[in-house]
Amino acid sequence: MGRTILAVLAGLVVAWITITLCEFGGVILHPPAPGTNLADPDALAAHIAGAPPAAMALVLLGWVAGAFDGGLVAALISRLHKRGAALSIGVLVVLGVIANSLMIPHPLWMTVAGLLLPIPAAWLASRLAGGRRKDAA
Repeated sequence: MGRTILAVLAGLVVAWITITLCEFGGVILHPPAPGTNLADPDALAAHIAGAPPAAMALVLLGWVAGAFDGGLVAALISRLHKRGAALSIGVLVVLGVIANSLMIPHPLWMTVAGLLLPIPAAWLASRLAGGRRKDAA
């Protein structure tokens, strides 16, 4: 059980790094105007509202890729609960998408895709890591 917890923590770190890198890529595609205070929720909402779809798609890609590679790392580290460890990452990413979408308005297509895609991505990662067998109790 301890190894599975460590696997999920390691997967979460990998997912966070992936998501952060993709979000930085979105900022490169759509940099804030000089003097914009992104700590101000209204300024951040205005910045996101003006973002091109490519920048928003890159953030979405981060959510999905983070769930996949974080899930893969969790599944590879975990011995007994590969699928459960990977799916935990997918669920945590979805919870992050929910929290993010409640705090910062996003396009509807992005929120819907962010809710639907991370768990299947994490499941696919568990399959690639050999998580097809039933988890032991």
